[in-house]
Amino acid sequence: MGARLARLLAECRLRAWGLPLDPAALVVAELAANAALHGSDRRTGFRLSLGVTDTTLRIEVSDSAGDRMPGAGLPAADAESGRGLLLVEALAERWGVTPGPPPGKTVWAEVPLPEL
Repeated sequence: MGARLARLLAECRLRAWGLPLDPAALVVAELAANAALHGSDRRTGFRLSLGVTDTTLRIEVSDSAGDRMPGAGLPAADAESGRGLLLVEALAERWGVTPGPPPGKTVWAEVPLPEL
């Protein structure tokens, strides 16, 4: 699955659940793009999971590159990329990485839901 398809599928699911698209769709896009670029190969791809509680949307993107852990460092001022996890950090209540199952990892983010 590509990052664009992951975002489109997430948007469909969020609409079906009656939830707002933003900022969740942007978080999905960033995590999926990172998995597609750095965390998987064409054979293994990545997996997107969405889960909802009363107050939180949990986004999980799993890939097969458990030896490559992400970090939200500051890129050089003139860098053309490298800011995705900074966006995730700004938009999500919290985010992190869970190792496994081998050889993979899951990068997750929790986005607060508006009170309905």
